[in-house]
Amino acid sequence: MKLPHVDWRQVERVFLDMDGTLLDLHFDSHFWMHHVPTRYAELHGLEFEAAKQEVLGRYKKMEGRLEWYCIDHWSDSLGLDIALLKEEVEHLIAVHPHVLEFLELLKKAGKRRVLVTNAHQKALQLKMDRTPLAGHLDAVICAHDLRVAKEDPSFWRKLQRIEPFDPRHTLFVDDSLSVLTSAKNYGFNWLLAITKPDSQEPSRQINTFPAIKDFSELIPGLQRIAAIPRKM
Repeated sequence: MKLPHVDWRQVERVFLDMDGTLLDLHFDSHFWMHHVPTRYAELHGLEFEAAKQEVLGRYKKMEGRLEWYCIDHWSDSLGLDIALLKEEVEHLIAVHPHVLEFLELLKKAGKRRVLVTNAHQKALQLKMDRTPLAGHLDAVICAHDLRVAKEDPSFWRKLQRIEPFDPRHTLFVDDSLSVLTSAKNYGFNWLLAITKPDSQEPSRQINTFPAIKDFSELIPGLQRIAAIPRKM
């Protein structure tokens, strides 16, 4: 695993993924891999494993596309009220350890904090309502509003129009290696992966990007920068 290093003097803003980065991916993993197949099985009178294979096959066809993240698409495709089903397991929504401390240190250090997510607007609203994240962010960007997923190279060009940024001076943190690759190709100088997006799964070995298990690894360096008085 590449060891993380961030020169905070070179970073003006921080782009942060939501699911698996700021929030525990366990909610989404459980929802899509267990809860949805369970409800699909009940709807069609199937055994769980048969329903799961059917649902996973549909997921696979959409992987990496905006539809893969779209609640409305899956409601239509599976004949289930996906937004309502998410509320059934909303108690699993949780902020990763050290996230709020990290976000507040970013503010103290004068760094702009921007959530950049592929999550559908309905999922995003549910998670903003169930966590304190919204009060610790300067902006929230939803890929569905831009009509293209973060994996697509055009996403970053569209993002520039509403959140102008210099990729050489922007840190981007995400648990998706395909998204990080897209950002790297766009010219991001500072990229970090998350090795443990799901608290219930083992840490991943990542060799293609610098990586952290959680934000506690960034806090000491950020604390030093935050303690330096900023020029007016």
